Amino acid sequence: MVRDMQNLFRLDGRVALVAGAASGIGRAGAHGLGAAGAIVVCSDINEAGAIATANEIKASGGVAEALGLDITNEAAIETAVAAVVAQHQSIDILVSAPAVNVRKPLLKYTTAEFDKVINLNLRGNFQLMQAVGRVMEAQNRGSIIMISSIRALVVEPGQGVYAATKAGLLQLTRALAAELGGNGVRVNCIAPGVIETPLTNPIRGNPEWYAAYGSKPALKRWGQAEELAGPVVFLASDAASYVTGSLLIVDGGWTAIDGRFTPPL
Repeated sequence: MVRDMQNLFRLDGRVALVAGAASGIGRAGAHGLGAAGAIVVCSDINEAGAIATANEIKASGGVAEALGLDITNEAAIETAVAAVVAQHQSIDILVSAPAVNVRKPLLKYTTAEFDKVINLNLRGNFQLMQAVGRVMEAQNRGSIIMISSIRALVVEPGQGVYAATKAGLLQLTRALAAELGGNGVRVNCIAPGVIETPLTNPIRGNPEWYAAYGSKPALKRWGQAEELAGPVVFLASDAASYVTGSLLIVDGGWTAIDGRFTPPL
């Protein structure tokens, strides 16, 4: 196979659907894909935020549009995916980042809190990867990138249900990679470590907790959402053409050195 090495990371003309594009890792991933040449469909339950991200990409010279999407609503997913396909005739890339966390000891969790975390992090993301996976199976190409977490591998007090959803998302990713590999569809997870996003805002309000997390990675600092753009573009691009069913850890070395902190709960 002759590879175009100079353009391995280019995504010109490819259609990327990014869920959770209004903020955090989803927003950063959308920007990265847009800079690499993709047509980026920015989606989020916060439609105004999705529009803002799309406008930022366009202001930077990229091609983007926006739509409101609640991934816990299966009918809304089907409508959104059908609309993207009708508009662009394909979906070449999916990035799904939405997540929520309720940081509490397991014995203090309520059923409502359990359902809240499971319904978005696991069921919602599953419904989206399933709907887009069907499109990619039919077109015999595509790259699905799910945002998991280092909590798929390691856990601490107060993270049990969140960690369970992220581990479950990893196994769904691996299973779908096995099922769609013969159709030319790649399915991978990214496992961020401690990244400054709206999801981790509660930690910033506790100086001891914030400082402890910053000291645990090998790089001795928090990560920034923008540092996830490169990994997203890599997995979306031909540079990762033989990468599927994988977990790409982006944690500043947290798991390599077994960073551990017991948070105040």
